Amino acid sequence: MSNAIAIIPARGGSKRIFKKNIKEFFGKPLIAYSIEAALNSKLFDKVIVSTDDAEIAKVAQKYGAEVPFMRPKELADDFSTTGDVVADVIERLRKQGESFHYICTIYATAPFLEEKYLIEGYEILRNSDAKMAFSVTSMPFPIQRTFKITPQNRCEMFTPEYFRSRSQDLEEAYQDAGQFYWEDTTQEWHDITFGSQSIPIVLPRYLVQDIDTPEDWRRAELMYASLYPDTFDQWNSLKKQLDCKEKIIDFYEGNIYFMSVGQNIGHEIYGKNELFLRPVLVYKKLTNTTFLGIPLTSQNKEGSYFFEFSYKKNKRSVALLHQMRVYDIRRSEYLSGKINKNTKKNLEAKLLKFMEVTSSKKKRNADEG
Repeated sequence: MSNAIAIIPARGGSKRIFKKNIKEFFGKPLIAYSIEAALNSKLFDKVIVSTDDAEIAKVAQKYGAEVPFMRPKELADDFSTTGDVVADVIERLRKQGESFHYICTIYATAPFLEEKYLIEGYEILRNSDAKMAFSVTSMPFPIQRTFKITPQNRCEMFTPEYFRSRSQDLEEAYQDAGQFYWEDTTQEWHDITFGSQSIPIVLPRYLVQDIDTPEDWRRAELMYASLYPDTFDQWNSLKKQLDCKEKIIDFYEGNIYFMSVGQNIGHEIYGKNELFLRPVLVYKKLTNTTFLGIPLTSQNKEGSYFFEFSYKKNKRSVALLHQMRVYDIRRSEYLSGKINKNTKKNLEAKLLKFMEVTSSKKKRNADEG
């Protein structure tokens, strides 16, 4: 029996946030944070991602996780539980002759997960007779003073006897933080998850955020920017220097430059390393310093928003058509290469089709509104 395995469930059918598990969050796919935390903890013999989506599988493998098999369709709908998915992985591994003392289920939407809490959960569970150790956080408001809204649009307290109680006199309550769940497979269940067989690993509230809706995503962005401000300070400082550049280079349509595109909050593509670089294709020159550019990525992307091509000894890239915007050439660091006439022609055709699709969607939304 091996010691520990991490299982990260990540289905492809997210509806409220399109492709949520691999959507870019501060420069890398959301699932990458969970994978990297698991790997950096050095606790696991295997870090496995269970998914029904080929694109998620590729991203997971790129960041170091294993995808030994694809999740069956019957476990990828809105009614399948995390427990069903984990049980499927364990059963498949057992059929291959593998078993594990400890299993840790980690959610793919946990960008604030820190490996020290994974380690704490493992150590506490290993030195106890409990069945589970999982992440929790305190409630921000006393639950004894909460109320509901009745069908008559009036208020009704759940526990009215606590209406006049001071907050500091009320017992603190906790909730599931939705990050990780350690389980000792040698222990039998005799209780519910939030019961006496489970040990809580308490996280500070500023490291906990569910990401289920666009509003949740925006809140997580603001939290992350607040927790890790150094990169934004570095970018603002570099941006001032770049904006003062006096030397202007000659540039041409079809050239690809590595540009300092910055560290952004929101849905724009991010730069990497200390110069916040990202390859950008010059699509249309506007002035002697500005151009309409399309940022590039090396990740696999499919659909009307993307254009895949190769340049410079078959260097593969994908143009992010929906991220096209105006750039200043003074923020270029170096020339990476250029596309040929045939590629440019194909790009223009794809971009035209993209614009037609976008225009049709806007018109349809306007008609429906």
